[in-house]
Amino acid sequence: MREFSQKEIAPVAQELDVKGMSHPDLRDKVNRILKGMADLGLLGITIPEKYGGAGGNFMLACIGAEELARADISIALPVFYLVEASWAHIFAKYGTEEAKEKILPQVAKGEMFFGIATTEPGGGSDLAGALTTRAERSDGGWKINGEKAYISGIEESRELMPAGGIYFLLARTGKERPSHRNMSTFLMPLKMDTPGIEPTLFKDMGRMGVSTGGFNATDVEIPNHYLIGEENKGFYYSMEGFSNARVIIGATCLGAADAGLDIGIDYIKQRKAFGRPIGAFEGIQFELADNHCLLEADKLLTYKAAWLLDKMNTDGSATPLEVAKATAIAKLRAPTDALKILNDASTWHGAFGYTKECPLERGVRGVRSYSIGAEGTMAIMRIVIARELLGSEFLPYRQPSI
Repeated sequence: MREFSQKEIAPVAQELDVKGMSHPDLRDKVNRILKGMADLGLLGITIPEKYGGAGGNFMLACIGAEELARADISIALPVFYLVEASWAHIFAKYGTEEAKEKILPQVAKGEMFFGIATTEPGGGSDLAGALTTRAERSDGGWKINGEKAYISGIEESRELMPAGGIYFLLARTGKERPSHRNMSTFLMPLKMDTPGIEPTLFKDMGRMGVSTGGFNATDVEIPNHYLIGEENKGFYYSMEGFSNARVIIGATCLGAADAGLDIGIDYIKQRKAFGRPIGAFEGIQFELADNHCLLEADKLLTYKAAWLLDKMNTDGSATPLEVAKATAIAKLRAPTDALKILNDASTWHGAFGYTKECPLERGVRGVRSYSIGAEGTMAIMRIVIARELLGSEFLPYRQPSI
């Protein structure tokens, strides 16, 4: 995995950050990378072998995320990977056999992108109260209306992937007041010619190699077998998917931070000031030592979360709430500490650290996305952790208003 990433991904990482995966100039290189990832089993790492996947667990998926991020410190390609590893696993677990047999082999081969579409312009963390996208039964299927925003892979789904993209979509299906008990999950196809889909694109500050955007869906017809799991149970499937994503996000940030610390160590050994390497000054040594300790601690927290997630999936010896707490800890600490580590290493480089020629700036911009809130804000991670320490009766949104 490391050999492949360093040989195929690292040499084009800067160009990816400038142009993006779907740029015509990079099409051949990106196709070779995606084929290599598919051949290694990475694009179907958590997909069962019967559907062409690697059948791997989340410990293995985290190792893959670390190595990809070590090669692409901007974490753009790792984002492409982690979304598929997280949400294709939920689809493989709860989707219909008819849909899985058609879609999952294409995802594992790198022919189709599997994305996640839960966030909307008016709400992210408050899924239960703010969700407005609706799904209504139609002849032999469902009709979807609504808007999704801040989701990955929009441009790649429409322009890069031979079979387009397919998204894990959350929508209202009940008539009662907004509740987590009237939400269902579906597959939403996204191609150049999908009727009723109007895509949008955003220009992020980081992770430039992979697109971020959204779409408006107007009377989009999907077949009945594109319903994932039971009707009105979508909130629970989504929460399970977020636990999957959060632990791989932790591993992604570990890889970027590890690479950044290595770059920083090499530099402070060579750069001299006042007649000695700057690594000889305690002000830098102490910062290095503290950051190394943060990184080692975050590795243990992240892989403990992956281990618990695998125990839940294999023998049920870990509960979903235990997993939610552990993955929230990983998501809270790894991105936050990775941002500090990369920012400190940039500072060691002086003025060079503020240039586009320094790879650390790509890392700072990239991991910032996960310290802001992708797959849950830092505030939400703290609420999840506190919920398991105090009990659900202490959840702030369940308290009576004053």
